Amino acid sequence: MSAKKWFDADVSLEQLRDKTIAVVGYGIQGRAQANNMKDSGLNVIIGLYKEAKSWKLAENDGHVVKEVKEASNMADIIHILTPDMEQANVYKNEIEPSLSQGKTLNFSHGAAIHWKWIVPPNNIDVIMVAPKGPGQRVRELYQEGFGTPSLIAVYQDFSGNALNTVLGLAKAIGSTKPGVIETTFKEEVETDWFGEQVDLCGGAHSLVLNAFETLVEAGYQPEVAYYECLHELKLIVDLIYKYGITGMYNRVSETARYGGLTRGAKVINNQVKENMKQVLEDIQSGEFANEWVSIYKKDGKNSFARFMNQLEKTQLEIIGKDMRKMMWKNGE
Repeated sequence: MSAKKWFDADVSLEQLRDKTIAVVGYGIQGRAQANNMKDSGLNVIIGLYKEAKSWKLAENDGHVVKEVKEASNMADIIHILTPDMEQANVYKNEIEPSLSQGKTLNFSHGAAIHWKWIVPPNNIDVIMVAPKGPGQRVRELYQEGFGTPSLIAVYQDFSGNALNTVLGLAKAIGSTKPGVIETTFKEEVETDWFGEQVDLCGGAHSLVLNAFETLVEAGYQPEVAYYECLHELKLIVDLIYKYGITGMYNRVSETARYGGLTRGAKVINNQVKENMKQVLEDIQSGEFANEWVSIYKKDGKNSFARFMNQLEKTQLEIIGKDMRKMMWKNGE
């Protein structure tokens, strides 16, 4: 069954014109979405803690900024864009008391709802618009007259109009120009975490590190290994991003094409796929979510410190700092 999609001509902003939208959080994604919605003509306010460093930044961007509790009271739609692990506390202490009948909670990631870190009342709408790109790109593409594609979902439709609301918000941030796809909170969370862990972040990091170490341990210069295993990866990913995997193979040398097609599956083989299935099962069962919550409650933002310190001490990262200084303008 094909995914359901909507594009710009399918969606109207009119049902949002008389609504007040409180964007809670003004990090990279919050800032991008809030500015896009404001530039689309919607009434946006920003909800922050008084001591937040981003308060002045939001004001300088032309927003009305209120403390979270006041912004939530004023808003018809409350768009929670604080970090995942902070959302439950912000919701319980600042937002929940303001949730009168008919309001809307909006998210850009479904974890807090799916894992029931937040349990909303049944007399409001609960929706999600999840851009498939970092906040900086969400803003840049909007300013270029296009947009970042998004996933949209309706978790709870008290009003009977939740789908139109989430589609309108998707249009306001620019996502209906490339197109939006319908999903569920469950599907978005599980696929998002899986991609991060086995492919985009964890898998890519482990593949590059092991490839680099294999060459260095075989006696090759680490600088040359860095070029072959990390630096050139961006060039290949850019080709895949633009043309697909087949298109990438059509744009590399014949030797690279034959070598990749015949040797790639020897590296990422069926055993690796079985390992991926286990990672997915840990996500689906809630085991990873429980582990992450437990670790975060104990260590907070230091939860990653041990792993990051280990990574920073690898030869790949040490040599990489010097290589990037050499390759990038002004040593950036």
